[in-house]
Amino acid sequence: MKLKLYSNYLIKPILCGLFLAGIIIYSPLIFKSLSNKTSYQPEVISYSEAVKKSAPSVVNIYSQQYIDSSVGNKQQLQPTGLGSGIIFDAKGYILTNYHVISKADQILIALQDGRLFTATIIGSDIITDLAVLQIDGEDLPVMPQNPDYSPEIGDLVLAIGNPYNLGQTITQGVISALGRSGMSSTGRQDFIQTDAAINEGNSGGALINSRGELVGINTSEFYTGTSNVTYGISFAIPYRLVTHVMKGIIKDGRVIRGSLGIEAENLDPLVARLWGLEAKNSIIVKKITEGGPAQKSGMQKNDIILKIGDEDAINLIVTMDKIAKIKPRNNTKITILRQGKEQVLDVEIGELQQ
Repeated sequence: MKLKLYSNYLIKPILCGLFLAGIIIYSPLIFKSLSNKTSYQPEVISYSEAVKKSAPSVVNIYSQQYIDSSVGNKQQLQPTGLGSGIIFDAKGYILTNYHVISKADQILIALQDGRLFTATIIGSDIITDLAVLQIDGEDLPVMPQNPDYSPEIGDLVLAIGNPYNLGQTITQGVISALGRSGMSSTGRQDFIQTDAAINEGNSGGALINSRGELVGINTSEFYTGTSNVTYGISFAIPYRLVTHVMKGIIKDGRVIRGSLGIEAENLDPLVARLWGLEAKNSIIVKKITEGGPAQKSGMQKNDIILKIGDEDAINLIVTMDKIAKIKPRNNTKITILRQGKEQVLDVEIGELQQ
C-alpha cells in the first residue's frame, strides 16, 4: 500500500514536468504556424487570362489611299489611316469602325502572330459607324463571345487596340453608363460609356469583360465643343448592336432599316404632366419629312407617339429601334395623342436612307 502511494506521488510530478517541457520546447513552432495562418496575404489581381483569350483576335488595320505621284502621272499608295479591328468568326469576318476605312483604297490587316493580309470590304453602316471586312486565312484567332452577357454599370472592362501604332495595348476602366445617344452625327447610337482610355488607333478595337468576352467595339473619346478631348469619357458600340449590324451587312451588303420619316425627341416631363402622361412612355414629333411615310399617314408636328403596334413608345432609342426593325413597305398601326385625343394611324414604313 505504501509503495503504491509513493508511486502516485512520483508519477504525477514527472508527467506534469514532461507536459510543461513540451509546451516550452514546441511553443515557438506553434505560434509561428498560427501567425502564418492568420497573417494577411494580399490577393494578386490579374486579368492576364482574359487578355490571353481575346488579344490574339484584335488586329491592327492600316488604310492606304492612292495619291498622285510627284514623278510622272502615276499614282501610288500611301498610308492614310490607322485603327484596330476584331476577328469575329473563323470565316475571317472582321469588325471595325467605318471611319477607320472610309477613305481606303487598300486595307492591310496585321495579326498579332505576325501574319499580314489584304482585306476585302464586305459592307459598312454609316449610322452605327461600323464596317465589315474579310480576310482569307487559316487557324484565325476568334474573339470570345457570350450572347447571354448583359453589361451593367460598374462592370470592369478592358480596351484592346493599337494606339498611335505603338503596338497592342491594354487599358482598364469600368462601364460608366449605358444607352448613351446623341454623340454621333446621326444621333442614333446606343453607346456604352467607359473610362478606359481610347486613343487614335484604338478605334474598332475590342472592349472586353474580365472573362475575356466581347462587350463592344471601341469607337471614340468624348470631345467638347472645342478641339479638346475630355479624358475619362469614352464610348463603345454594344455587342448586340454590333452583331445585328454585322449580320445585316453580310446578308444584304448593308443594314436595311424601316423609317417613319420623322425627327423626334423624348417628351418633356412638364408637357407630359399637362397631358397626364409619363414622359418615359412617349415621344414627341418635332419634324416631318416632306413626302415621307409619316406625312402620308397624316401624322403632324407635335403629335405624341404612344405606341408602335401594341408596344408602348418607351423612349426615343427604343422606339426608333422598333421602327427600324420593321421591313420597309410593311404597314403598322401607330397610336398618337393630338390635342388630348388618341388616334390610330395606319403607316406604310419606308426605308431609312444613310
